[in-house]
Amino acid sequence: MAEFSAIVPAEVAAPEGGYVHGLKLAAGQELLFVSGQIPSNPDGSIAQGFDEQCRAVWRNILATLQAAGLGVGDIVKITTFLTSRDHAARNGAIRREVLGSHQPALTVIVAQTLDPAWLLEIEAIAASRSPQHG
Repeated sequence: MAEFSAIVPAEVAAPEGGYVHGLKLAAGQELLFVSGQIPSNPDGSIAQGFDEQCRAVWRNILATLQAAGLGVGDIVKITTFLTSRDHAARNGAIRREVLGSHQPALTVIVAQTLDPAWLLEIEAIAASRSPQHG
């Protein structure tokens, strides 16, 4: 599992919504950069409705982490692209459901996605202990 410490400066307002201002990785960490995941199902179809799309994106992220031998606790940074500010509350609720008590660094941006059928896209960065550092 990744080793890191939260950075929450006293001079900055406390973060809201299940994240920290920064994470400092311990020496010897390896990084995994998870490309922006779209709301596609394993058969290539696009999930319908925001909740289903958000869950599909997280399913794809978790599968990518697992394929690299990592898990939710190894995520150090999440960037979410929403097509509408109206989806922010549901996005946050589903993210907290997936992450549990884990609080990585976080950015949420309202933007247009490449395919107008996608209501969101999420990318992540995860870290793990390098094998040579035990």
